Amino acid sequence: MTDIAKTDELFFTRTGMDRTKVEAQVDDALSGADDGELFLEYRQSESIAFDDGRVKSASFDTSQGFGLRAISGEATGYAHASELSEAAIARAAETVRSVRSGRGGTMAAPPPGTNQALYADINPLGELPFEKKVSLLSEIDAYARAKDPRVKQVSASLAGSWQAVQIVRADGRRAADIRPLVRLNVSIVVADGDRMESGSHGVGGRAAYDAWISPDEWQNQVDEALRQAIINLDSVPAPAGEMPVVLGPGWPGVLLHEAVGHGLEGDFNRKKTSAFAGLMGERVASPGVTVVDDGTLTDRRGSLTIDDEGTPTEYTTLIEDGILKGYMQDRMNARLMGMRPTGNGRRQSYAHHPMPRMTNTYMLSGDKDPAEIIAAAKSGIYAVNFGGGQVDITNGKFVFSCTEAYLIEDGKIGAPVKGATLIGNGPDALTRIKLIGNDSRLDTGVGTCGKDGQGVPCGVGQPTMLLESLTVGGTAV
Repeated sequence: MTDIAKTDELFFTRTGMDRTKVEAQVDDALSGADDGELFLEYRQSESIAFDDGRVKSASFDTSQGFGLRAISGEATGYAHASELSEAAIARAAETVRSVRSGRGGTMAAPPPGTNQALYADINPLGELPFEKKVSLLSEIDAYARAKDPRVKQVSASLAGSWQAVQIVRADGRRAADIRPLVRLNVSIVVADGDRMESGSHGVGGRAAYDAWISPDEWQNQVDEALRQAIINLDSVPAPAGEMPVVLGPGWPGVLLHEAVGHGLEGDFNRKKTSAFAGLMGERVASPGVTVVDDGTLTDRRGSLTIDDEGTPTEYTTLIEDGILKGYMQDRMNARLMGMRPTGNGRRQSYAHHPMPRMTNTYMLSGDKDPAEIIAAAKSGIYAVNFGGGQVDITNGKFVFSCTEAYLIEDGKIGAPVKGATLIGNGPDALTRIKLIGNDSRLDTGVGTCGKDGQGVPCGVGQPTMLLESLTVGGTAV
């Protein structure tokens, strides 16, 4: 059965709505508009948290609803409701008609169809009974405590969701997608005397739980969280000042995501509020720097078969060999900028309008061996994992805290450091990249991107790279 047929059962057979009548309602509501759609959503989600040897919280939620949008020029009318009925859609239609200009807009061409399938439509929530999920988290707790007597606290969580969406356009075209998503996280606190440190690690993606709950897999997550925590027990205060910084592969791509990625989204560039606005075709990064957004990776957390406007996702080159080549676009901003949608129109839920958002954004590999990059730095900081950060999109200024970092001394990795923050400007930092490793990889599937109050799952990644100089905020005196 196709995703269209499966979602028809959810949105029409189950609710009693007549599909033909709903399509006529959409036609009428969007008459004279430039673009728009009816977005139907059904979602189940669960979360179980295990802390200090017991279940701390457990939740299960089912939500459903629709969002109806009409676009006229730059104006958007949007109405949503948790009630799936023809009457509710009729009420929403009265609201969205208010943006029609009266000039008789021509409805934009529909998104192209796709028959790709980037993930299975399995519902992970019903895969394991609740008792087995709790038992798994209990095993994680026991395993971590048995690994090292310094372990004082263990927190583990499982989260999963199953989302079904259907997009109905005024021209009668429909698109549908069924999206599983799961995540396993482990956090550990260790103590040695009066000193306490922590480490955490997680994994996830668009698949069933069984992809990550085999003993080999979850033990790897515990081992990695414990490794980070124990290393931090031996950390020394981080130095401060301008110095070379080497970023490790994988999750450190979150800095690229925040400091550069958001600035390459279409809406910020159309409004000229991005530091990259007006720079298409110009050099914005060092030679060798190629950054892409790829929503087509199988089973990845940030991947989508279609975006939330019905456009197939794609591999979009943003920066190629240092030259700005493209932006991430939804339908509205692409039309207003005279560009092509790239499948980056995303929304948190039916209650939110879509906007340009990243999927899996990462830098491609270079040709340098990572050890060669460390040696070339001679001194400075090697940052492997990051925590929180802040970015100003208008000028690219960022501040990121390192959760795992090391001194580089005489071209070798030295003592771990605590309290290091990286401070800089995204566009400027791109020009300071001097060496790019041959080890690009994506994160392990735990990223969530926030923008305008909406959160969506995403992926980040990069190879090892050397920035010749960056401001490090430290704690050393």
